Amino acid sequence: MTQDVGQEAGIEPLIGVIGGSGLYNIDGLEDRVWRRVATPWGEPSDELLFGRLRGVRCVFLPRHGRGHPIPPSELNFRANIDALKRSGVTDIISLSAVGSLRDDLPPGSFVLVDQFIDRSFARQKSFFTTGCVAHVPMADPTCPRLGEVILRQAELLDITMRKGGTYLVMEGPQFSTRAESELYREWGCSVIGMTNMPEAKLAREAEMDYASVAMVTDFDCWHEGHDSVTVDAVVEVMQRNSERARNLIRAVIPALGGVRPPCPAGCDRALEHAIITAPEARDPALLEKLDAVAGRVLKR
Repeated sequence: MTQDVGQEAGIEPLIGVIGGSGLYNIDGLEDRVWRRVATPWGEPSDELLFGRLRGVRCVFLPRHGRGHPIPPSELNFRANIDALKRSGVTDIISLSAVGSLRDDLPPGSFVLVDQFIDRSFARQKSFFTTGCVAHVPMADPTCPRLGEVILRQAELLDITMRKGGTYLVMEGPQFSTRAESELYREWGCSVIGMTNMPEAKLAREAEMDYASVAMVTDFDCWHEGHDSVTVDAVVEVMQRNSERARNLIRAVIPALGGVRPPCPAGCDRALEHAIITAPEARDPALLEKLDAVAGRVLKR
């Protein structure tokens, strides 16, 4: 079901939602159907949930699969992003459970992430491998247009959300050592998690606007007087966060309906000048795999 998804002005949006720990479904969808989407990069985490929310088309993907069977390091990030792109998704809202690295972000806080530090190391991080090389800009890894809509709806729902913050992406699945936690605090990071990289990088390569909402479940182990992180403690807060996250998504998706404007930051045109491999040196087999992700520029 490959679609040649142009990112020009005037198209109808299709909103993609990636649900992290504790978010495995979207309630209230019309015409809802779970559908398998095949990709040349392997299997996504799960089937995708297609539907409409107050008339706006949307697609939901549980990042870890329903029931949470897949750990962070074994997520097929390329298949997940390709499946969303192949389904026609134009914009991605990513939700993640995280630990806090700041006193003023206690458990239950929401953060609209605007920067990442990627400390993951056991993952495939690009669609562009040997045979077709591309370098997309990542100075500003999230979409300000999506962010403003999310912040506005959070305010209307009386959900306190910090605007801006750096998300440190660790490999996992173990939590941090105390020395690591203190180091990341010295770096000025706000939250720590295991899943937004290379997800955000791949979304940029696929020319999809991407926004990240980080939901704090615990203070990381740096916090004086705070017990070591346990799964039970994380799950308790995660359940409370998940209900507010579902309310937020049910408000944000309809707010993104109507005619979709071009991204002011250029997220939807990231490949415009990114591919460096000469046409005659490109691997035809890789180009075939890139049909959904980069078809807009490769078909010229």
